[in-house]
Amino acid sequence: MKTDPIHIIGGGLAGTEAAWQIVNRGIPVVLHEMRPVRATDAHKTDGLAELVCSNSFRSDDAETNAVGLLHAEMRMANSLIMRMGDSNQVPAGGALAVDRDGFSQAVTKALEDHPLVTIDRREIDGLPPAEWDNVIVSTGPLTSPALSEAIRDLTGADSLAFFDAIAPIIYFDSINMDVAWFQSRYDKVGPGGNGADYINCPMDEAQYNAFLDALIAGDKTDFKDWEASTPYFDGCLPIEIMAERGRETLRFGPMKPVGLTNPRNPTVKAHAIVQLRQDNALGTLYNMVGFQTKLKYGAQTDVLRMIPGLENAQFARLGGLHRNTFLNSPKLLDPLLRLKAQSRLRFAGQITGCEGYVESAAIGLLAGRFAAAERLGEVPVPPPATTAFGALLGHITGGHLVDEEAGSRSFQPMNVNFGLFPPVEIPKEPGVKLRGTDKTVAKKKALTARARADAAAWLNGPASVAAAE
Repeated sequence: MKTDPIHIIGGGLAGTEAAWQIVNRGIPVVLHEMRPVRATDAHKTDGLAELVCSNSFRSDDAETNAVGLLHAEMRMANSLIMRMGDSNQVPAGGALAVDRDGFSQAVTKALEDHPLVTIDRREIDGLPPAEWDNVIVSTGPLTSPALSEAIRDLTGADSLAFFDAIAPIIYFDSINMDVAWFQSRYDKVGPGGNGADYINCPMDEAQYNAFLDALIAGDKTDFKDWEASTPYFDGCLPIEIMAERGRETLRFGPMKPVGLTNPRNPTVKAHAIVQLRQDNALGTLYNMVGFQTKLKYGAQTDVLRMIPGLENAQFARLGGLHRNTFLNSPKLLDPLLRLKAQSRLRFAGQITGCEGYVESAAIGLLAGRFAAAERLGEVPVPPPATTAFGALLGHITGGHLVDEEAGSRSFQPMNVNFGLFPPVEIPKEPGVKLRGTDKTVAKKKALTARARADAAAWLNGPASVAAAE
């Protein structure tokens, strides 16, 4: 019997991961991607799974870091995004960073070459046709206005918006390595790295204060009237917004000097340090870690060249700003990511209110598995809340608190973190009483060990709790 295809709207990380999960169960997919027919404010190519902000998937530590745990669970689930991330990695200390062009090209080729995948390059400018009975909408934070309006008309609820800023990328050969040096924080060795994976630019106190003054005074992108009250996502604040929150904010954030020693002056600790991370496999491009910005281009070059080591920096890409939208998912979506108002529509990725590349792909993975199970006549089983999958899904579909007194909605985008997991008992050893950091690390290890075991049981368990009637 011929199996009807599942339609996926959006070819970003969530959409491509969903497609991969579906076709690996033998079900055809039509993947609709509007680029290059219609461009966005942030994308530069027509490649699938294009990375538009950082090139980092963040920590790859599956024992004590929540996103590293999510990496591990996705690898267990045969994730396309993690497979191509691993095969296109560039050195990044304890993080997993990728060559952004090589990564996108690899994801695109894997899907173009798959016999069950059809890629449709056109915009879906309204609700999908009624005959599409199983649809995943994974259009990301830059959903086209026409589709956004159709969703609002259907749900009767406005989606919220926030601004997401892009960090600048610098040509390596324009960095003054007589001032800067290679070193990972605490010399930590990560996947594909050697413990010296970041370029570090030191500042003394006078240089830091002058930089801060220029950053705050720099000419910034103007907001339109309708954008003025849109909140930022705290996990991706523009550097100048952080600077405005206090003169020490950057020194405890992206410019913290701890765990780094200048080999040219090892007895003197820098007041602040700017780090750059390799952005492509050739090592010709480096991005400025945590330096998302909404400064205008002229101000960016002037201010960033005040950083020691970047006096003559040449920029492959300057920072920018784009508007992101997301659903009030706890109100609009059910536990299987289906729209309550029309269950044939399922949502995935950043439009659901998760934040980050890996989180977006993980929700795409779940949406794909749920959609495939339904197409095969199964009842999908959500992942346990004790897993990274389940913790993230729980946040999206109901893990927030509602401020009833103020009558406002509190749901906001969030990265995966240990605060989303159910409590766990720390294994006790006779005669050993854990305190401080040791206790914190032991708790994280207990959470991740439980999560990996429960994720394995979920992935290897029955495909459904019961056959669909």
